[in-house]
Amino acid sequence: MKTDTKISKRLALWLRHQPQDAGLTLTEDGWANVAEVLSAFDRLGLACDQTQLQRVVDTNDKKRFELSEDGTKIRARQGHSVKIDLGLAPLTPPEFLYHGTATKTLPLILSEGLKPMNRHHVHLSPDTATAVKVGMRHGKPAVLKVAARVMQDAGHVFFRTDNGVWLAENVPPDFLELTGM
Repeated sequence: MKTDTKISKRLALWLRHQPQDAGLTLTEDGWANVAEVLSAFDRLGLACDQTQLQRVVDTNDKKRFELSEDGTKIRARQGHSVKIDLGLAPLTPPEFLYHGTATKTLPLILSEGLKPMNRHHVHLSPDTATAVKVGMRHGKPAVLKVAARVMQDAGHVFFRTDNGVWLAENVPPDFLELTGM
């Protein structure tokens, strides 16, 4: 639904980057009050009620958002540029993880590695299919294979969000290899 997509994009903006645009205050761990979020949609002129918000959370293809058990709070699971602590514990990653990007960014990434840019972490996928989808958002896709276990052995820390996205502070170029997809 077009409206659900608009709601999802606005939630991503508010809950990850610009809560002040909606008059929201995020807790230290990224939660916003659902009633305040619904009021912000109303002020924006975009109809959204609790049922529709639940549907957007439930049907988001990347499971970007989560509601608290009692349904009174909502947050983005990752991708923040605002400072929050998701409370994720370090985890041992699989041997390899993947990062989807556009081919035009490959020279810079292969020389400097993956950096979080305006976010807190680099996002990594558990499989190439997901990485291809991510890369397609930025242009002609390319997939980089990350030697995650070797990277961890070298002292790097990994986290995994509830929706399966792996996070790292950065990925130095020595741990990257271009895949043939």
